[in-house]
Amino acid sequence: MSHPPTTGRAVPPPAPAAPPRTAWREGVDRARAAATTEPGRLRIIGAVLAVLVVAFGAVTAWQVADRQSAADAVAGRSQPLSADAARIYRSLADADTTAASGFLAGKEEPAGVRERYEKDIDTASRLLVRAAATTDGAASAREEIRTINRLLPVYTGLVESARANNRQGLPLGGAYLRYANDTMRGGLLPAASRLYEAETARLGEDYADAKAWPWAALGAGVVALGALGWAQRRNYRRTNRVFNHGLLAATAATTVVLLWTVAGHAIARAELNDSHEHGARSLQVLNAARIDALRARADENLTLVARGAVVIDKEGPDKGKDAYEVSYGSRMTSLAGHLRGAREAADDSAGRDPVDSAASAVREWQQRHRSARSADDAGDYGEALKQVIGGDDSTGRSFDTVDTLLAEAVDHEQREFQRAADDGRGAFTALTAGAAALAVLGAVGAVLGIGRRLSEYR
Repeated sequence: MSHPPTTGRAVPPPAPAAPPRTAWREGVDRARAAATTEPGRLRIIGAVLAVLVVAFGAVTAWQVADRQSAADAVAGRSQPLSADAARIYRSLADADTTAASGFLAGKEEPAGVRERYEKDIDTASRLLVRAAATTDGAASAREEIRTINRLLPVYTGLVESARANNRQGLPLGGAYLRYANDTMRGGLLPAASRLYEAETARLGEDYADAKAWPWAALGAGVVALGALGWAQRRNYRRTNRVFNHGLLAATAATTVVLLWTVAGHAIARAELNDSHEHGARSLQVLNAARIDALRARADENLTLVARGAVVIDKEGPDKGKDAYEVSYGSRMTSLAGHLRGAREAADDSAGRDPVDSAASAVREWQQRHRSARSADDAGDYGEALKQVIGGDDSTGRSFDTVDTLLAEAVDHEQREFQRAADDGRGAFTALTAGAAALAVLGAVGAVLGIGRRLSEYR
């Protein structure tokens, strides 16, 4: 059997089969090919412009809604909660002051004093229930509410024991009242102060969130406007046509949204700043002043209740002095400072006038207090008592005048806060929906404008 002759040359192996083309690769190749033509480039430009304008509207709507929510919280939640926390503190402090006044009145406590004490306790209890139901802040705020709820029955029980002993003429009543005061100052008031600080801190956080500039939205708007400007310049250079109505409409809509966002936030920030500087900050200073007055009045009463039984035993310039009298002096000094701060924070005569009158009443109070202390130091306890809890020329009347005037100033500043805060959040009205609607219109305009150019190639 014969075989074909060999030539000495190797036969090459067959070429490998080309890999199958996937749908993705096919689409990429077609897109690349389309991009090399003017119609293809126009379609890409139109899609990018539409995405940029819609993205600008979406980011703007999101950030505006976030700031509007924070502004709503300032006006409708955090500031009212901060005000309620301040009222809780004032109610507790006033209850302590009133309990001491009733004790000094003797075995028969005046009905008005008793009613004021009960009203203070009821107010504090009611506000605690509301605070527990509405606060959603830090766990520390909830813990302070629990602390106050736990200690308040202990305090009221000690006050009732003091009254019962006082009605029987037993000296143990004074000890019970001092124990009650220790519970108030050592537990209730510090917890109420921490609750107020927590709610006030949350108010500050809401202010910061509401006033923050929407930088992401502004940046997206600038990018969208830049892209629209570039597209129109490109269109002019290729067609020598000055205007493309669709692109011009998209540019106008984007510009309106950007300017509206800037103007709305500028107005909102100005009004919210005003509500803080001439509302919330004034309220904080006035609340501190009212608390100082209440604590000073309680110290003044307890000086007569204790009758020198409580002295400072720590080393220092006040060692051996009556602890309540030293505390009274410290509170009055703080009160004077807060009144100066409240006057500086007030922006009109309606806010300044009651503060000025309160300062005059404080000076009168101090004069009457010195007279009462002179009588007590001279051994005339009855005269000192009369000058402290007596009629129109007593320190008690001076305190009532100070508290009434400060309450008037608080009411005015609360109205000022509410007006400015409402104006601030009102600046965001319709901006969220307006930004979204205009962005959609702008995207449609960009697509139509590019579509107009594409029609020239058909």
